[in-house]
Amino acid sequence: MKLALIQSKIYEIRGQRVMLDRDLAEMYGVETRVLNQAVKRNIDRFPSDFMFQLRKK
Repeated sequence: MKLALIQSKIYEIRGQRVMLDRDLAEMYGVETRVLNQAVKRNIDRFPSDFMFQLRKK
């Protein structure tokens, strides 16, 4: 995957650089739901700030 394509998938939200789960899933060739399940099953392998969810509040 081209570096420019990856860089275009990185967004800045409230001063934090983030990638959306759907973009990561696409990069790895899996469904978004599968990526999220894998992260939740192996949460101890990721830093505490690896994943967060935006809510309406």
